[in-house]
Amino acid sequence: MVLLEMLEEKSNMNSQPTIHNPRPQAGTNVGAETAHKNTKTSGANGTIKVTVMRYRPDEDAAPWPETFEIEWTYDMSILDALGEIKDNLRPELAYRWSCRMEVCGSCGMVINGVPKLACSTFVRDYAKENGGTGEIVVGAMDNFPIEKDLVVDTEPFIKKLESVSPYIISKNPRALSDKENIQTPKQLAKYKQYTMCINCMLCYQACPQVGLNADFLGPAASTLAHRYNLDSRDDGAKIRFVTLNEENGIWPCTFVGYCSEVCPKQVDPAGAIQQAKAQGVGYWAMDLISSNKKQQQES
Repeated sequence: MVLLEMLEEKSNMNSQPTIHNPRPQAGTNVGAETAHKNTKTSGANGTIKVTVMRYRPDEDAAPWPETFEIEWTYDMSILDALGEIKDNLRPELAYRWSCRMEVCGSCGMVINGVPKLACSTFVRDYAKENGGTGEIVVGAMDNFPIEKDLVVDTEPFIKKLESVSPYIISKNPRALSDKENIQTPKQLAKYKQYTMCINCMLCYQACPQVGLNADFLGPAASTLAHRYNLDSRDDGAKIRFVTLNEENGIWPCTFVGYCSEVCPKQVDPAGAIQQAKAQGVGYWAMDLISSNKKQQQES
């Protein structure tokens, strides 16, 4: 009998109608009463306004703000706050996320004007109770084409990574039977910092040169090239510097350093680019001499 009662109760729950929330006009402030009714109330520390920059490429000419007032808890991240909004208020809201632990790099966004990972940025830091403004504005990383809401097109970024040959290039390729290609701790230390990049693209949002010139190779791709150029097992630096020394390679970087400031893994792409420039001068000079010799021979 107990089992039958449980099945009947579950059937009644599943038969409840789904509530549809129509899209409000641009800039609409969703009332506190509606938000509180749909969000979790246990352990709430207060309320906070979260403005999300919405965008539908087939409907909107430009991103527009939509504001929600939600209850927050001490351990709530910005990603959690977006989840509250998506689950209870705007199910069509689009954003990327995966690991929730600052590893995958999927949830890069602009939070109150600063490029950050939503999973490791906490609502409490913006709450009035903790000295904040009591308002959070979340937008897409608009140095990239916006596909929908907080989702951007990553293809230009991926192509830049691919352009620097991000793999070990060896003059004497090893057979699988040769097993490990052993390095010393000192050899590993030369490039280990640059292996920590999680491709979150925050550095591209922070970079003023990327904002001015979308074709600029940019911080992460330049750092990735530098990582392999420093690897004792690699012989591909000459190949990579063909790309790095191009007009839109490493040289447009003006060493503002904001890319390193926003990096969640302390990779220091700004420093990597300056080191790559120092290396690149030699390859540039060799290419120049080679080019001059070729011109003399042809004349």
